[in-house]
Amino acid sequence: MMEDSRKSSYLKFLFLHLALGAVVFLLPFLTKIYSILIFGFGLYIITKTKNRNNEVLILSMYVVGAEVLLRMTDGMHFNEYAKYSIIVFMLYGIFYQGIKREAFVYVLFVLFLFPGVLYGVYSLSFEANIRKAIAFNISGPVCLGISAIHCMNKEVSFEQMRKIVYAFSYPIASIIVYLLLYNPSIKDVVTSTQSNFETSGGFGPNQMSTILGLGMFVYFAIFYLFVESKREKIIVIVMIVITAFRGLMTFSRGGMYTGLIMTVSLVLVTFFFVSKRVRASIIVMAMFFVLTSLGIWTYSTIQTDGLIDKRYANQDARGREKSSALTGREQLIESEFKMFFDNPITGIGVGKNKEYREEMTGIKAASHNEISRMLAEHGLLGVICLLILFVTPFLVYINNKQHILMLSFFLFWLLTINHAAMRLATPAFIYALSLLKMKIVDEPAVHRE
Repeated sequence: MMEDSRKSSYLKFLFLHLALGAVVFLLPFLTKIYSILIFGFGLYIITKTKNRNNEVLILSMYVVGAEVLLRMTDGMHFNEYAKYSIIVFMLYGIFYQGIKREAFVYVLFVLFLFPGVLYGVYSLSFEANIRKAIAFNISGPVCLGISAIHCMNKEVSFEQMRKIVYAFSYPIASIIVYLLLYNPSIKDVVTSTQSNFETSGGFGPNQMSTILGLGMFVYFAIFYLFVESKREKIIVIVMIVITAFRGLMTFSRGGMYTGLIMTVSLVLVTFFFVSKRVRASIIVMAMFFVLTSLGIWTYSTIQTDGLIDKRYANQDARGREKSSALTGREQLIESEFKMFFDNPITGIGVGKNKEYREEMTGIKAASHNEISRMLAEHGLLGVICLLILFVTPFLVYINNKQHILMLSFFLFWLLTINHAAMRLATPAFIYALSLLKMKIVDEPAVHRE
């Protein structure tokens, strides 16, 4: 009975969010109310339950999934709504359940960010909007640090992880409906191999690709790990196909590559985690999804008259090779490394890099690369912070082999910050999920004589 209730509950919430996508397309001002309800309801639930069942993680994952929908419909009352909401939720979780001793390394990570903030206040020009420049650049790393402090070695059951993953899938369904209504005909708007704002719902293609690539992975993980009924599996496969297709149609490659790599890593990790008998079914399922992927790609090629093929081959509409594989970001990243080598101890200060680059090269743009930005703005402390971020999840994983999603979560963070930085809250929070202690089965007790 409980199993049937759980199944119907997932489909009920999924269809509810499909309807929500249509409603906010017709009445976008409602998302301003929606964002208030998310935050208010989240605080109410966390306070009521005292986070006994990891409600903080479930609600934060929902915020992560809803952020792009809120941004594209102007539903946020301030720009960093998602990051600040997650920080507040995490602080509540820390208040109720404390901090594990192992999380001290991320306390250091957060503390090491602030010298760069102070230096940024000192070094930014009078013409710059100091508050905006610093808040935009530091909110992502702080959100990551606070989330990591809460998640470090925090035990979650397989059932709780299912709820966390489900929470992200709901608002993604709303985004898909919104995109289909905003741009029902791909052929009418795809005329080049550039990232396409029309197919992205009038929103940034890079960020839309990021969230849809993760959405593709999440729906795959739901099919692969969590749902059991045939009806649910069919519906989730449909969501995978539509999400993958609309992600490709953004013509922004980073998010789609990331989603694919996450999916492959999950299959490989679980392949070695299960028995030989189960491996055979994994191989069959993997072959099915390879064929499905070929079908999606073929349909995308037809819909775009071959332009999607040229986009992923790094060609323009006439089939000529583009000079830059990273749309010119190489020069911006190179300039940030130069900032670091010119200022290796202190860095140039948080928020200063765009201003500094304009003075140095005349280019007024962001690299969207969090690694080079952290080095440029934080100097030596930035190096230490990056070492903490890269090494700690794998040290945790040594005694946490049941966390089969760990590598996928870590790869999402790593790949996303290299093409989309931390403009969204998504990479910060997903990174923190890699630090959880996931329990699929109880470990056998040690036998004593």
